[in-house]
Amino acid sequence: MIVYLRREFGMETAKAANVIFFWSAATNFTPIIGAFIADSYMGKYRMIGFGSVLCFLGMILLWSTAIIPQARPYCDQFNTTCEAPTTPQLLLLYCSLGLISIGAGGIRSSCMAFGADQLDKRNNPENTKTLQSFFGWYYATVTFSALIAVTLIVYVQDNLGWGMGFGIPVMLMFGSAVSFFLASSFYIKLKAKTSLLTGLAQVLVASFRNRHIELPSHATNKVYHIRKGSMLQVPSEKLRFLNKACVIKDPQEDLTSNGDASNPWNLCTVDQVEDLKALIRVMPLCSAGIMMSVNVYQGSFMVIQAGTMDRHVTPNFEIPAGSFSMFMMISIVVWIPFYDRIALPLASKIKG
Repeated sequence: MIVYLRREFGMETAKAANVIFFWSAATNFTPIIGAFIADSYMGKYRMIGFGSVLCFLGMILLWSTAIIPQARPYCDQFNTTCEAPTTPQLLLLYCSLGLISIGAGGIRSSCMAFGADQLDKRNNPENTKTLQSFFGWYYATVTFSALIAVTLIVYVQDNLGWGMGFGIPVMLMFGSAVSFFLASSFYIKLKAKTSLLTGLAQVLVASFRNRHIELPSHATNKVYHIRKGSMLQVPSEKLRFLNKACVIKDPQEDLTSNGDASNPWNLCTVDQVEDLKALIRVMPLCSAGIMMSVNVYQGSFMVIQAGTMDRHVTPNFEIPAGSFSMFMMISIVVWIPFYDRIALPLASKIKG
């Protein structure tokens, strides 16, 4: 994209890099909104379908900027001088990138969780092992797909033109969306629950309101409010102050006749408390990854730097500048199967 914006839209390097940066930031932010909507209202299946359609429409608009001459500024045959893009041309470009970001947010917010729903059989003792393996192989296949994108697709863009280079992803996205909807009858579709954010807020409010009560020295399932059908009977001892949110003080007042909390802002379930604890525990990891992401995800600058290099492997073959991220992807694709099939079983055998 950095090459496309510089060559075909005549953007300066700094402006093109900023466009890519904001587009990447939006694409990484929209899954947060998508996850909230999917969990609370639409469900994962509808969210993925909605995202697939929007992503496909956005890719068609982006493709149109490559195949319709009037959709991009005029450049000479050597792309050395280009006119400044007009407002309608930029509007079409930004709309296409915006639709792709929103669509990608809908897909990425629910895709992995939706896949896990298909494998989550709670009565199966191998469930945890299966899900762990699924997550690893999910990332491996996604990275392998990205590897194809930065090698074959980029090669097509460099050698056969942007029309075909953007057209192939459009066709692939169309096939992906169609295959997803055709398999609709085979999916396990869990209904949307109450808002996850509301549930987490209820834990904070309830634990603050109950801050003066004493926690029981011996935890039993009769002391804590348990969601029907939940596997969690007592909260964990970590972040223990949050356990006050699910302590039943007076069953007559705190619970209704069917066992639900009469006021969810005064009494929460053990599952809600553990969900908030899980979120708090991963916050240091997320915050530590911010600066790493700022340094690692500088793909546009990598392409610009690679463009100044002699990239010839043989006199007749040159690695495209946009393909230089493949080395990191190859290491991920190789390492995950090695870890899942060799390193982990070997370590388990040694540890017993």
